[in-house]
Amino acid sequence: MTETVSPSELKAMLGDGGELALIDVREQGVFGQGHLLLATCVPLSHLETRISDLVPRHQTRIVLADGGDGDTLAQKAAEHLSRWGFDNITQLAGGLAGWREDGQEVFSGVNVPSKAFGEFVEHAYDTPRLTARELMARLDAGDPIVVLDSRPFDEFHRMSIPGGIDTPGAELVYRAHDMAPDPETPIIVNCAGRTRSIIGAQSLINAGFSNPIAALENGTMGWHLAGLEMARGETAAATLPSAAELKQARATAERVAARFGVRRIPNETLAEWQQDTANNSLFVLDVRLPGEYATGHLPGSRNAPGGQLVQGTDEYIGVRNARVVLVDDTEVRAVMTASWLIQMGWRDVHVLAGGLGGTELTADPHMPRIYSNPWPNTIDPTDLYESLTNGKATVIDLDTSLVYRDDHILGAYWSMRSRLSAQIGGLPQSPVIAVTSGYGQLASLAAGEVAALRPGVEVYTLTGGTQNWKSQGLPLEAGLTHPLGPNDDVQYKPYDREGGAKAAMQDYLQWEVALVEQIERDGSLVFDRFD
Repeated sequence: MTETVSPSELKAMLGDGGELALIDVREQGVFGQGHLLLATCVPLSHLETRISDLVPRHQTRIVLADGGDGDTLAQKAAEHLSRWGFDNITQLAGGLAGWREDGQEVFSGVNVPSKAFGEFVEHAYDTPRLTARELMARLDAGDPIVVLDSRPFDEFHRMSIPGGIDTPGAELVYRAHDMAPDPETPIIVNCAGRTRSIIGAQSLINAGFSNPIAALENGTMGWHLAGLEMARGETAAATLPSAAELKQARATAERVAARFGVRRIPNETLAEWQQDTANNSLFVLDVRLPGEYATGHLPGSRNAPGGQLVQGTDEYIGVRNARVVLVDDTEVRAVMTASWLIQMGWRDVHVLAGGLGGTELTADPHMPRIYSNPWPNTIDPTDLYESLTNGKATVIDLDTSLVYRDDHILGAYWSMRSRLSAQIGGLPQSPVIAVTSGYGQLASLAAGEVAALRPGVEVYTLTGGTQNWKSQGLPLEAGLTHPLGPNDDVQYKPYDREGGAKAAMQDYLQWEVALVEQIERDGSLVFDRFD
């Protein structure tokens, strides 16, 4: 059995300044119902594909948590990690139940530190805000207002404020000068809820924009709750900066760097740090948009668009007090992102001086280290379709319940990998089982477990996963048609719910606002205000 730490011991570890990875191995949907403030969610189902990006150094202190009360997920995770070479692993005694019984604070939701930070920023700096009704009235009056949407393009394209322009997070200071060249033109920044609206608006203020700046209060949720019409399928996006705008952006970023103490390092220092794997965890994060990253980036860097990194830091960095180096091509986006991480309490954050200039780049996609081998037996979509038609095969889909709900192979059963042993009894008896997931990676890692649970059955993974099935035009169906258990694998956003969306939005917005007081009660995380 893995050694355990008590809640009080873990509390001390969280405050001792050393590197620590607090990993909750439950599914995200379960995690969202209650967890420790500084825990990073890495479900056991995805442990071998995600742990290398979030905890890159085997010597890092790791504390594993699960729900307690007889839950064995943390012990299973410890066994896997030990086998893969991680050698400093402990387990939270009693899991979440023990933490709660000790009187410690328990948080709901996901990305809690980042969400709470947004609320802190609004209170600390009195970030101006505008309600949906106020914005609509000014737009109806013909006021020359520029609405900049700080979300990634896919979120913006799904639904947006009419007339909005997609300008994700760290792109605002980089691109907004040309979007509103008249300094008298008001700029309103929105997101889906609150955090990215607040951080985006305050970014422009911190950068010294003379335009009137405000965050759209409660973002698109506030717009929807006000009964206003959403735009859908929009494609308007802020353009790359002109030469004059880039000059302005660099000047404003320099002021931000001076105010918040952003430090730069040369390429030589980065190279030294990349070799220092025995003493420090290093995260090299490229904060540009995904399309830019794909055209060329530093070898070993991962893409973490600046706005999303601030919005969900725990999705990119799994080690507290780790060393972080931010990279872009002009330093503007890296500096703006660094300024926010510093205020969030990250002490060892740096920007690569000179950006990507003079460095050898690669266009190869980032490939995380995967600690398990894929199942060798595969089946082609057309062969599987024939077996299904003849009644000889059953399909089990291990993708998220949201993806499965949108569409899946006709007749496929849905389960989550971490619950296969408990749920596989609900799968019909058939001579062939095909395991699938989006592009097949998760299925290829789980198929061996299916084979062990159904001895004597031919188990295959679907070549190319469900996406390959779709590309060949084979039959699909939608809805949670054949679930083998509850769909609490992922956190459902208010927009994802099939009923009660308005109530869910109101609950979500109230939850965000209340986080500041809860974080103060917990005491594990302190944000910094800069005058």
